[in-house]
Amino acid sequence: MEDLIKALQILMKYKNEHFPTWCGHETFVVVGIEENEVSEEDKIELKKLSFTYNSEYEGFSSYRFGSC
Repeated sequence: MEDLIKALQILMKYKNEHFPTWCGHETFVVVGIEENEVSEEDKIELKKLSFTYNSEYEGFSSYRFGSC
């Protein structure tokens, strides 16, 4: 759970929506954040935490945390 919290804290710097997530097909997505908005340093850290940008869902997604 610690990795999920770290990833959410990073993504919260870029957008703090009232309904920031979407989950389906074993994918957890933090929506509404464009890839070019996130610093390269944060993208590297997010990748270590199992989150990458997903253009299909228009946000950063993880298969590690997404079973719903």
